[in-house]
Amino acid sequence: MQIKLLSCTAKRPDKRAISKMLTEVADNMDSSLATELTGYLLEGTEIEIEVSGTTNAAFRALRKLDIDYEIME
Repeated sequence: MQIKLLSCTAKRPDKRAISKMLTEVADNMDSSLATELTGYLLEGTEIEIEVSGTTNAAFRALRKLDIDYEIME
């Protein structure tokens, strides 16, 4: 499933937590790529990730980190 991450609306976003979440839920994501994409997301750039398996856990993690998303399918 393709998910587009639109923005992070947290007042004080936790870069490390966002990066860790990306490595855990996104397919074929290593820590250096996750860190780079986290920077882009926090600057306002939309990013797309591929998620398979437990998508409910991914959605829960995104909501917890105040990340707005859109399902692309």
